[in-house]
Amino acid sequence: MAPSGPGSVRRRCRRVLYWIPVVFISLLLGWSYYAYAIQLCIVSMENIGEQVVCLIAYHLLFAMFVWSYWKTIFTLPMNPSKEFHLSYAEKELLEREPRGEAHQEVLRRAARDLPIYTRTVSGAIRYCDRCQLIKPDRCHHCSVCDKCILKMDHHCPWVNNCVGFSNYKFFLLFLAYSLLYCLFIAATDLQYFIKFWTNGLPDTQAKFHIMFLFFAAAMFSVSLSSLFGYHCWLVSRNKSTLEAFRSPVFRHGTDKNGFSLGFSKNMGQVFGDEKRYWLLPIFSSLGDGCSFPTCLVNQDPEQPSTPAGLNSSSKNPENHQFPAKPLRESQSHLLTDSQSWTENSTNLGKGKAGMSNPALTMENEN
Repeated sequence: MAPSGPGSVRRRCRRVLYWIPVVFISLLLGWSYYAYAIQLCIVSMENIGEQVVCLIAYHLLFAMFVWSYWKTIFTLPMNPSKEFHLSYAEKELLEREPRGEAHQEVLRRAARDLPIYTRTVSGAIRYCDRCQLIKPDRCHHCSVCDKCILKMDHHCPWVNNCVGFSNYKFFLLFLAYSLLYCLFIAATDLQYFIKFWTNGLPDTQAKFHIMFLFFAAAMFSVSLSSLFGYHCWLVSRNKSTLEAFRSPVFRHGTDKNGFSLGFSKNMGQVFGDEKRYWLLPIFSSLGDGCSFPTCLVNQDPEQPSTPAGLNSSSKNPENHQFPAKPLRESQSHLLTDSQSWTENSTNLGKGKAGMSNPALTMENEN
């Protein structure tokens, strides 16, 4: 076996360093359990009823917090399916031909049957040189993971993982339960914190834990509330963090609300249709992560215009406002009403796959 080179050693060191924030959170969580359950509830509380109620509620929040945090960390991010990867022959063509029209033609053929509606700022197909694939809508390349991540939101150092399509629901629940956990601790610890300052507690080791437990819970409550509120706003608009900073570009141009389907359907995209699973860190998000329904209200400039006096929906069904049916069937029930997702537009979309793609230029967009 060949010895490891300097590059391999550096990568291993980086992987170890990436786990430091997770270890810090785990140690803090372990200390908070000892400080609250042992020092506060068992040692300091004198009322048995109060002890029982606080311990039951605390362990429920603690379990949901740990469960959602664990799922966020250890759920692997999803990568684009094989349909979006270039074939061996297409890769050879891209390497052999000079950049220009030949590359455009290769990418046109590769993207012909793919459900891709977003573009780069210059109007080109979103192609990843690193992974050698055509990026699905809302997919981005993570420089830390060195992979293209489906519906990437951000890379979170506190979970040492990319937050994307496969674990975004878990990340939201992690924020929610960690916020509830901190608020519960701060609320139930407040009266004993006040007794500490008024010398109402005996001079024991518990005083130290009670004081710092309240400070830590209150401090994290403030930061978590703002972060959780921001992500709730993103979910209500069906946006990712990346899309909030840079709006997606469609064929007709930039549209910051291009993926918004209305509040209830936006919630369904992340949490699913069955509300009994909404509060549990169990995967229930809709779709496959490779294609998404859109709500495009602007006319596609590449579609032929309708002659005056003719009804555009009956005479020229090509001018539908929603994109052609995606590669998979898993999301079509989000847009089942006749105004947005008719069988007629579905059949036409299949027949014209790739015909509506603009002239493509390859652009590396990390």
